[in-house]
Amino acid sequence: MFVTSAFAQTAPEATETLVAPGVAPAGEVHTETGVAHDAAAGGVFPPFDASTYPSQLLWLVITFGLFYLLMQKLLVPRVGGILEQRHDRIAQDLDEASRLQSEADAAVATYEKELAEARAKAGAIGETAREAAKTKAAADRTAIEVELAQKLSAAEARIGEIKTQAFAQVGTIAEETVGAIVDQLIGAKATADDIKAAVAAASPKGA
Repeated sequence: MFVTSAFAQTAPEATETLVAPGVAPAGEVHTETGVAHDAAAGGVFPPFDASTYPSQLLWLVITFGLFYLLMQKLLVPRVGGILEQRHDRIAQDLDEASRLQSEADAAVATYEKELAEARAKAGAIGETAREAAKTKAAADRTAIEVELAQKLSAAEARIGEIKTQAFAQVGTIAEETVGAIVDQLIGAKATADDIKAAVAAASPKGA
């Protein structure tokens, strides 16, 4: 402990006085700060007393040194370790995110490639189906046209036969009709040769 000059300036002889408990007698030196208590002066707050500055500076240096050692040995390494651990964690997270992004990009590229191949395959299948449908339609149309042509030829042949038969019967019908008309008009029957001659004369040429 530091003892200031105030300790040396105490009264040569201490007088016995009645002092209240807890109050230092006048002129007594404080054992911790080394400051003499003067009851007449009213006393000075020790931190503001210039005579205590050296001891205050000493304790400030000691406290600052201890605090510095505490920071250097405990707090700074711990904070540095936490920051390093957090930095490593962030780096790992970034690497993992980059890896996942790469995998996602590769998956998207593969999906797009497969989708393009599927579309191309579907287009090829559709084109093949259209060509097959066109070919089948053309074949069906040709078959129908052939069948219709055959039916038309058969119908024309049948009509020709019917027409030939009809023309073959026209002479007989005409002869019978003429015989009936002559019989009604003149009341006498004409001969078959006369009727045929009259029908032949009345028929157009080439009929």
